[in-house]
Amino acid sequence: MPTSRRLAAEALGSALLLAAIVGSGIMAERLAGGNMAVALLENTIPTGAMLVVLITIFGPVSGAHFNPAMTLAGYLRRDIGGGLALYYVLAQMMGAVLGVLAAHLMFGLDLIQASTKVRSGGNQWFAEAVATFGLLTVIFGSVKRAPQWLAVNVGLYIAAAYWFTASTSFANPAVTLARSLTNTFSGIRPADAPAFIVAQLIGAGLAIGFDKWFNSKS
Repeated sequence: MPTSRRLAAEALGSALLLAAIVGSGIMAERLAGGNMAVALLENTIPTGAMLVVLITIFGPVSGAHFNPAMTLAGYLRRDIGGGLALYYVLAQMMGAVLGVLAAHLMFGLDLIQASTKVRSGGNQWFAEAVATFGLLTVIFGSVKRAPQWLAVNVGLYIAAAYWFTASTSFANPAVTLARSLTNTFSGIRPADAPAFIVAQLIGAGLAIGFDKWFNSKS
């Protein structure tokens, strides 16, 4: 597959994912009447559904990473070369930011924003490590044992993790960066984003180590 098509898939997939996350969050705030549980549910369903669609469509093209943590894992596992991995991450970051801007434009909001939503503390960081560990473990296991269910498994996992993690499961550095640029329901304060990203990378590292041990032949 030509590199240009792979990068286009990663950028477009990341953009559509963030448009779904942020756009459904905006719509949820407007429709839920202040009920946070309803708003979170309205944000969860479109995100999980969009992941199933995007992985199904773009998986055969680029692998449908849409996530620098997944791309880093692929590089460390020697599934993807260093140069291509770097281009993937850049495409994911760019696409994610464009997805946020598209959501703002669709809902008539200022394009450029900085979130004021505080998401900080040890419990939140631990939740992000758990969320990312779980996500990559689901991906690795699905690829090995049920590749035909990969898209569904990832969508269902993220939908579940929205509710069982204290952080609502960002589990993705590109998503975290992009969501710091929206002062809406799904935002995260820019000052809180770096700690989330560190926690996500720790979770990814643990998932790589666990997968290597769990699937060892010895």
